[in-house]
Amino acid sequence: MIQRFLAALGWVVLAFIVYATLCPIGSRPEVANVHWEHFAAFAVLGLAFAGAYPSRMGFAILIVMGSALLLELAQLVTVDRHARLIDAMVKECGGLCGIVAGWLGCTLARSQSMAAKPR
Repeated sequence: MIQRFLAALGWVVLAFIVYATLCPIGSRPEVANVHWEHFAAFAVLGLAFAGAYPSRMGFAILIVMGSALLLELAQLVTVDRHARLIDAMVKECGGLCGIVAGWLGCTLARSQSMAAKPR
């Protein structure tokens, strides 16, 4: 049940990130410093995908890390946006932190459930 929720959350967060990354600069939602926004958005994305697909971690890594790079490159074809290496690095770091946190959470949950089973 929680994996389905996390999968849905991950895809919704990815769709929002795509919109926020490629929409006109005036339409981009702003909550905090741009680097904090990038880091947090990809951390949530990484956490959601790692939790949703714990047995397919390669898939989660590909989606999170690949989307960070591809979306930054996609800004090269937009009129009012710009691709910057620092932005890509912040997104990648946030995604990696989220993936590691999700992986750790799944590993801990799995070990807790195994320890709770009677022998």
